[in-house]
Amino acid sequence: MNIRMYTLALAHHKLQCSLSTSLTAVLSALLVGLASLGTSRAAEPQPATSVIPLVAPVDLQRYAGLWYEQARLPNVFQRMCTGQVSASYQALADGNVRVTNRCAGKDSTSQVEGVARSVAVEGKPQAGRLQVSFVPSWLRWIPLVWGDYWVMQLDAAYQVSLVGTPDRKYLWVLSREPQLDDARLQAALGFAKAAGFDVAAVVKTPALPALQPMP
Repeated sequence: MNIRMYTLALAHHKLQCSLSTSLTAVLSALLVGLASLGTSRAAEPQPATSVIPLVAPVDLQRYAGLWYEQARLPNVFQRMCTGQVSASYQALADGNVRVTNRCAGKDSTSQVEGVARSVAVEGKPQAGRLQVSFVPSWLRWIPLVWGDYWVMQLDAAYQVSLVGTPDRKYLWVLSREPQLDDARLQAALGFAKAAGFDVAAVVKTPALPALQPMP
């Protein structure tokens, strides 16, 4: 092989390595991002073989603001979250929602920011079906960087929200208050169980360590 051919082959190899590294970074970002969103507004619980319940309508302006996680199904994205967890939502002019997730670890508070977008559901205007992404905006055209966020149950006062994914692998109970009373928490988990979620595996979110103040 002459020098020119060797140089071209080496450049091609480096390009392949670079693309592989970039893809790995994207997938890693996806994993991190999907880490951690009068009468009760709740669809009827359904068997595990059916589509999960979905609240409609959900007023995203009212849904915006600060929520505290009360319980969740364990997931790889929140392994570092050993204490208090919060999610903050801000409705944007373009109809999307800015998402800021924070969690307290052993020694510090971590934070990740992303965006949520509504997904239209036929026959259910303003349904609480969203997709969330935490990757840079220039990567958001890739379908795989979006994770499901379905509001399954929401009280009329927008104080307690039950969020899950249609594959039933992810589940969160959120509250406006840092500490939700146990009766309301158990009621939300009972609803999730009726919808086919493995609530026996759910863990309560510790109140301590508490989140550090935002900079």
